[in-house]
Parts: sequence; C-alpha cells; structure tokens
Amino acid sequence: MAGLTRSAHVDTFARDHLPPPDQWPELRFDLPELRYPERLNCAAELLHGPPDDRTAFRTPHGEPWTYGELRARVDRLAHILTSGLGIAPGNRVLLRGPTTPWLAACWLAVLKAGAVAVTVLAQQRPHELSTICEMARVRHALCDIRAVDDLAKAEIPGLRITTYGGDAPDDLLHRPAPDTPYPTVDTAADDVALIAFTSGTTGRPKGCMHFHRDVLAIADTFSRHVLRPHTDDVFAGSPPLGFTFGLGGLVVFPLRAGATALLLEQAGPKQLLPAITEHRVSVLFTAPTAYRAMLGELDGHDVTCLRRCVSAGENLPAATWHSWHERTGLRIINGIGATELLHIFISAADEHIRPGTTGLPVPGWHARVVDGEGRELPDGEPGLLAVRGPVGCRYLADPRQREYVRGGWNITGDTYVRESDGYFRHVARADDMIISAGYNIAGPEVEDALLRHPDVVEAAVVGRPDEARGMAVVAFVVLKEGAERDAEALRGFVKSELAPYKCPREIVFLDALPRTATGKLQRFRLRTEGDQQ
Repeated sequence: MAGLTRSAHVDTFARDHLPPPDQWPELRFDLPELRYPERLNCAAELLHGPPDDRTAFRTPHGEPWTYGELRARVDRLAHILTSGLGIAPGNRVLLRGPTTPWLAACWLAVLKAGAVAVTVLAQQRPHELSTICEMARVRHALCDIRAVDDLAKAEIPGLRITTYGGDAPDDLLHRPAPDTPYPTVDTAADDVALIAFTSGTTGRPKGCMHFHRDVLAIADTFSRHVLRPHTDDVFAGSPPLGFTFGLGGLVVFPLRAGATALLLEQAGPKQLLPAITEHRVSVLFTAPTAYRAMLGELDGHDVTCLRRCVSAGENLPAATWHSWHERTGLRIINGIGATELLHIFISAADEHIRPGTTGLPVPGWHARVVDGEGRELPDGEPGLLAVRGPVGCRYLADPRQREYVRGGWNITGDTYVRESDGYFRHVARADDMIISAGYNIAGPEVEDALLRHPDVVEAAVVGRPDEARGMAVVAFVVLKEGAERDAEALRGFVKSELAPYKCPREIVFLDALPRTATGKLQRFRLRTEGDQQ
C-alpha cells in the first residue's frame, strides 16, 4: 500500500485489508517522542530496559513475575508459537482468558513473533467469537483452559486452539522450547500489531487495526504526559485486556514506564478495594460506576497509597467526582478514549482538572467541535467531537470507515462543547441527545442530577417516542438498599436541580442497569424496555 514501509508479514491479510489511503485520518507526530524509526517491534520495546529483578506483574495469590522472568517466558512462548505451532508473521492469533500474567505474556509473545494479536473478552459467546474469527480470518487461538468451552462450542472452521494453564502434555506451558532469547521479528512500525474489536452491541462488530507504533504512542502521549508514572508505581484496575482501556492501563503503560501491574481476575468494586490496600496500588483504572460503588465500601480500607485514579469508558458525572474527592482527597483523572484510537486523547490531571469537563487534548492530540458538514463550531456551541493525532481509525475492510473519518478527522460519535478556555465538556453520545417538545436535552446531564440524590446509586436516561412531545425523557434508577422507591419525590428533586423541561416524565426503578462485559451502559436495551413500558 502506498506510503507504508516494507512489511515483515508473510501473511499479508491485515495490510491487504487496511482502508484505502484516502480514507485514513490525517496522522500527526508533533512530539519528538512520537517520531519512531521505520523498523519497530512494540513488544520488544515494552520489554526492554528495566532490570531483571524489578517486579513486572503481581497477582493476589501467585508469586510475582520479575522483568527477567517475564522476558524469558515471552521468549519461550514465542519459540513455541513459531517452531511448535507454525505461526508466521502476520497470522492473526486469538487470545482469550481472564486477566493474568500468562495472558499478558501470550500477547507480548504474539507481537514479538510478528503475528497479530486479537484479544477478546472471556465473556464473549460462541456466535460473537465465530464472527470475530470469520472477519479477521483467525486460524490460531491461545486460550486459558478455564475459558475454552465457548470457543470450542463456536466450532470455527480451521481454528487450532492451544490451551494454557492445564495439565495436558500439549498445554502451551508444557511444550518443549529452547531457553534462549527469541530473535525479535523485524516488524515495520506500521505493520499491524493488533486488531481490537468493538463490542458490537448494536450491530456487526468493527475490527480496529493498530500498528506497532500506535501501541507505543498511547504510552508516549496520555501515560507520559498526563499520568506521569514512576518506576515504583503499582497499576491495577477493572477493565479486561480485551478492552483497550485495560490493555493500555494494565500492560502497555506500566511496562513502558518500567513499573508494576497487579493483574486481577476478579476486579469488581468489592475486589478492588482490598487489593488496593494489600498491594499498595498507586495507579487505578476503572469506570465511573465503580468509583461510585466503592464510595459505600471505603470504610476499613486504606487507600492512601493511591495517587492516580483514572476514569474512562463512559462519562464521569461531576457528582461522582466530587464525592470521591471529598472522601479520599484524590482528583479523578477523567478521560475519553475510543477503540478506534486505542486509548485516551482528551484528559487532564492535577491542578488542570476541572470537574464536569473531560479536559484538554492530551499532548500530541488535537480536537475540535464540528457540525454535520465538518465545519468547526464556535466555542460554547454543541457539536460533534473531531480528533486527530498519532493514532487513527483504520477499520478492517468496513464501509463504516467513511462515517468515522471525515475530512482527515476522526469523528467519535460524541456531542461536545469546547469552552472558551479550551476545555472540552461532554454533552452526550450523539445518539443520546433527546429532543422533547423542541428542547435539546442531554441524558448525561439529567443522570448527573439524579446521582446528586443521596439514595441514587446508578442512573441512566434515555428518550422514548412520545406522540405529543416527539420524545419523552425516561430515567432508569438503581437505589441504595432499603431506600424507598418514590418516583414523585425523585422527580421533585430533579426539578430543584434542573429546568423543569429536563425532568424525567417517567422514572423506572431497577435492581441493576444493563451493561456490557466491559462495564459500558447498554442504553439500547433501556430504550427497548422504555418502549414496552
């Protein structure tokens, strides 16, 4: 393909299925650290540097892995992948399992061997796995023995599944391999390193192809300039490695900084707090819902070790930010990222944080707010968020590429306002704006008001077709245990917080909100439920 350097891939499927160059966003490499050499293998770069005796990975119960042990195990796995399993540079390799050091080591070995990692969620079902393997033409899979059942049930033609963590002699970890360094495959910086699939909750999933340089770019922008990690940091969090928020926060960022990651198989709010206390976690990655849930569990847990709390995946309500800050003294680092752009591109830390806004473009990134025709809008006027930087959307053979990339910018599908001082404020997902009786109502604004009520644990607001108003505002609410389900009292509270036209016409009480395996709210399910009320 024009403009790309010589590939190391024998199997050229990934490069052959990149979008045409005229459909790419404009890429920007403004910072000196983003000017990578033409030949680059991101796994080798991530593993290079820290002393052998420094801890790379911890788990709640097993022995820690040092960087020396991690490098040796990755090399051994890469030997097995190429010599034992016949995996060639460019082959796509599916990775499936809970968040463990072995899953991370497999990911690094696949990349070091020049193959393409396709990490999926352990919760994905046979039909979803079959679709992903069909789209990416996957013929090899490395799977934790505990997560193999649904992959086997998918009965994917031609797929060779190799399990790890079991007792069988052909288990990946029991296969013979030389205890010698693996010669890193000389990949190009613009060879595809991974294909990350969107959740596909509202349609066919989209495969987002990212280069070796992209993996380093997210660490050299957001992590380096916003997180500013230390070598003695301990990273932990809830997002799985099949979710790019987790891949960055739990593998790429700590390894790039020579720090330590605590990898948790179970990482809900009830597991996170004890782990933070016991392992002295200093950098935490999780979703807004988890921060709110942990507020009620803080007593008895020492979280003074935390110095960085990162929130992404969905909008962070200002009420949650303030409550967390009041209880802990910690300022949550809000951020917006996308699978298409690999990680966070707007954020702020420390004294630059302004609650209720997402923040400023991360160094190395540019953002603006545009109308439907791509014209930049004045400050204060809501429109579509447009972003560009060192990483851009490149879908795997998907006509939706033209929707996401317009005029050289990535259009994320979020409605934002740029304030006069350059801060970006989230309004809603573009499809979450509710137009009722001529008024534009942002669902997240109503959710934030609901969350200010002391009995509300979670809230989600959607629009429901209404003959008189066009759309009616419907709120779905989860209350604290034992709280009275009084819809009128809650409506009265919202009216005291917002203009009356923004008040929900109906409030539906639920025991839990529907979420994806990565914790994102499934608003489409609420809209369907709302239609049936």
